[in-house]
Amino acid sequence: MSDEEKNNSVPAHITLSAVTDNLLKAFHSIRKLTPVDEYTKLTVSQTVSFLALIYEKVRNAIEYREDHLIRRAAIERILKRRLSLNSEGKNEAENILRELMWARYFPNGSLGQKDIQDIQRILDRYIDVRKQLIPGRVFKEKSFLSEFLLQLITAEIEEYLSPAISQQEADFGYYIFQTLKDKVKIEDVKTEQKDTFLFIAIEKAYRKSDQEYQRYHLFRLFYKELAEYTSEEIQNLIPKLSDVFHKIDTLISNPTVEKLVRFTRKQLPPFLILFSLFRENKAKIDEILSNRGTLWTHVEKIAREKYAQVRSRLNILAFRSLVYIFITKMVFALILEIPISQYFYHEVNYWAIGINSLVPPLFMLFIILSVTVPGEDNTKRLFFRIVDIIDADSTFEKSTAFITKHAKSRRPLLAFGFTLFYVATFIVTLYLIHLGLKMIQFNILSEALFIFFISVVAFFAYRIKQLANMYRLTERGSFFSPIVDFFFMPILSLGKLFSEGVSKINFFIVIFDFIIEAPFKLIIEVIEEWITFVRQKKEEIV
Repeated sequence: MSDEEKNNSVPAHITLSAVTDNLLKAFHSIRKLTPVDEYTKLTVSQTVSFLALIYEKVRNAIEYREDHLIRRAAIERILKRRLSLNSEGKNEAENILRELMWARYFPNGSLGQKDIQDIQRILDRYIDVRKQLIPGRVFKEKSFLSEFLLQLITAEIEEYLSPAISQQEADFGYYIFQTLKDKVKIEDVKTEQKDTFLFIAIEKAYRKSDQEYQRYHLFRLFYKELAEYTSEEIQNLIPKLSDVFHKIDTLISNPTVEKLVRFTRKQLPPFLILFSLFRENKAKIDEILSNRGTLWTHVEKIAREKYAQVRSRLNILAFRSLVYIFITKMVFALILEIPISQYFYHEVNYWAIGINSLVPPLFMLFIILSVTVPGEDNTKRLFFRIVDIIDADSTFEKSTAFITKHAKSRRPLLAFGFTLFYVATFIVTLYLIHLGLKMIQFNILSEALFIFFISVVAFFAYRIKQLANMYRLTERGSFFSPIVDFFFMPILSLGKLFSEGVSKINFFIVIFDFIIEAPFKLIIEVIEEWITFVRQKKEEIV
């Protein structure tokens, strides 16, 4: 049936499914943070806030994170630094909240005395659990448990301070889960375990949670927030926590989860448009979803806006990546390429340095400019899929995807041949790059840096390019796509390997977190105390 025929055969009124009705009820009952009392609210100096904001912008620029993950990471940095000076965490809640308002993670005056008390309660519970859980264990286990606990508590603090957003995203994620859980089966996996895997996949694909939030949300799937336990309950829980933490990591890293992530990602575009519809039309959402014509008007409008936003975001991410790559390249040149070239080759090839500095960013720019965003045909398909999802007709649920635990090849010999060919392609690609660079007088070090930066740029560009498919129901391809992909894969594979390795040893982060941040924040704290003192003296005079 064509889209036009389908459009004519469906009534104007949409009868919503029970799952959609439940989402609407949950959406309308989301609680917000209690308004702060005028007399107990926390305020910070705008001068200090400006300085802290600049620092945070620079700090966040050197470590790529999704926007919605930055605040939790900031809380973790603050907490680590504060607890290194005050291991008992006494009276640290106010300091943490002030620092968050300095950097404008929360508006000035939006947090108050009740927030201080609740955050201090969360901190006290964390300190109590850490004291009982960590001692007497080997160093590796201590590090694992300490890191896991810190991530749980910082995620708990972040979600406490932004309850509306946290609850909304949890409700949306659960709606996806309820819609998809009957659409997928996994070979030799029981329903309960499959549901857990799907929950994690939605965390990764929809909520784009990092490891920290994946751990926290999976813990919360089975247990309460740590701060909600009584002292007696905590005593019973602590002996189990080590096994629980390891089990959570085992579930997150299960290969089946990644297969479900790929499945979930393909299902997401209509959900993303639908949830934007919820956010932008809270008062009228019930009415909009029930009327086919009104729903189309809003879906078409939101889709156009989202396509434009994707293009804008592509440009922003490309710029950020270019800055990061350029700065990293300059540092490599200053501390590695120039000194080593001078020492071993008794000369510096500035031509090679120039190419290494300019070609990777230009390569990134070329890839980003070649990206296209979806059009009206995609919007129509999104609309029909949304109707399938929200209405009471169960037809949408009956098509089931079957996922095997292990990839099966009907022709093992052919698969082995393809693997050998892929390895040969990998070697040939690198060898051709080597020959090309050798022709323009690159030494071994310059060649290694060129391959490093080109592959990292290719990986960054590939990830950024995926944004263009956020709202695309079927990925575009061409006749030559498989061939290009096959020969491009070695570069992407290297880029992924390098970027993951570099992220673990990002010396910029070490410099900022351990050398700059502590004294800088101390200076800011002193400045604010001084401003407060002057203000008080002025009030006394008046």
